[in-house]
Amino acid sequence: MTTTTGHLPALAAAVLQPGFVGTTPPQWVCRWLGDGLGSVVLFARNVVDTEQVAALTATLRAERPDVIVAIDEEAGDVTRLESVHGSSRPGNFALGAVDDPALTEAVARDLGVELAAAGVTLNYAPDADVNSNPANPVIGVRSFGTDPTLVARHTAAWVRGLQAGGVAACAKHFPGHGDTRVDSHHDLPRITADRARLDVCELAPFRAAVAAGVQAVMTGHLLVPALDPQLPATLSQRILGGLLRDELGFSGVVVTDAVEMRAVADRYGFAGATVRALAAGADAICIGGERADEQAARELRDAIVAAVISGELPEERLAEAAKRVGQLAAWTVAARGAGSAAARAADVGLVAARRAVRVTAAPGTTGALPLTSAAHVVEFEPPRNIAIGAETPWGIGGPLGELLPGTSTVRYGEPDVPADPGAGAGTRPLVLVVRDLHRHDWMRAAVHRALAVRPDAVVVELGVPELVTGAVHLATHSATRASGRAAAEVLTGAR
Repeated sequence: MTTTTGHLPALAAAVLQPGFVGTTPPQWVCRWLGDGLGSVVLFARNVVDTEQVAALTATLRAERPDVIVAIDEEAGDVTRLESVHGSSRPGNFALGAVDDPALTEAVARDLGVELAAAGVTLNYAPDADVNSNPANPVIGVRSFGTDPTLVARHTAAWVRGLQAGGVAACAKHFPGHGDTRVDSHHDLPRITADRARLDVCELAPFRAAVAAGVQAVMTGHLLVPALDPQLPATLSQRILGGLLRDELGFSGVVVTDAVEMRAVADRYGFAGATVRALAAGADAICIGGERADEQAARELRDAIVAAVISGELPEERLAEAAKRVGQLAAWTVAARGAGSAAARAADVGLVAARRAVRVTAAPGTTGALPLTSAAHVVEFEPPRNIAIGAETPWGIGGPLGELLPGTSTVRYGEPDVPADPGAGAGTRPLVLVVRDLHRHDWMRAAVHRALAVRPDAVVVELGVPELVTGAVHLATHSATRASGRAAAEVLTGAR
């Protein structure tokens, strides 16, 4: 290690990707950009519309022209750019249901063009997890599907499309968050698959992403004993170095999932997890989903500097991480220039959402669709995970009401479901809207009660259609605005 340490704060700042509060950059962020900060990450709280985001990112670039501006925009249920209205695209599970890689690439490219126009240069997407466990509480429709081969080809297509649009892709959550019942925002998931299973299932999409030239990979806060029996992936040199770098041949930037998440912060501390992640081979530390102020950034910067001085974190490793971040920054500058001439694809998101709708009718069912008069819509709302956020609207009541004026909508959560959820329908058509019906006992019981009284009710599933019930069942494979519109069109015969 060198004997001088004055350069270390800037080196430490270079590997941080902090978030902040507000729709304009706070003074501390602008100041830090001049002092070495290489990246920031935007959340829904920073977004009003694309014009405002473009102004925000322009302010950041006035301080540092090559700043990496990241966002968590999966273009599905998880959306930051369109959190106010819901995504105009259907999301991964719907794209997987269509299984047209050219369409997936077109949707991702269209998103890339939109993000690039707003000044975003790194997108924490695609979600490359294989949703092999139906009980998964945090992945679900964020995944392209349950088949590793399908997920792999669509992951590669998404990477190619997004990066052709001028924005760096970031495949997540390595080495795979699909086979778990635990949300890493709250606790440490344990993936019990053996190495052979991991190779066939979890790792296949990440191999495809690397082959497609993905610029970044995000770690999952996951304990995978077959790979490392002691440390979560984010903190494991075996997984980040031995597996991702050496075996898979990835040479881009390794970004951590948010380091304040309880899966690692509860066990190793906010700063402790950061230092361990860098020592293990991570290059960039994502923070700010829950801790979004200068104090949090300073705490991590100072901890990194102290770890280098003490010898806990080799300076060479920190310098390597900062160098990779700089290489990604250079890639994004070139990509923004190359993608600036690209054009948006008109309505590609709605086209994809329409193609993803699947209708299942019981034998002998006739005349249930299309609906021709005002309906009564009952939407059952499960708890939402942090990744999706509470602010994003969902449902089909709005678009169905536009097509069938007079349609009414009620929404029930677990505590407030009445004995007969469909009682307000009277003689009107009844539409029961669910999300991941198979995962929620209370929701299944409520739907069963409603169907017992109104067996003619139509069930619309906006999540994973693991459980198909009702005489007429419609699956959108997504709960976005585009998917709600596509469902309403099918229900009314508008298309």
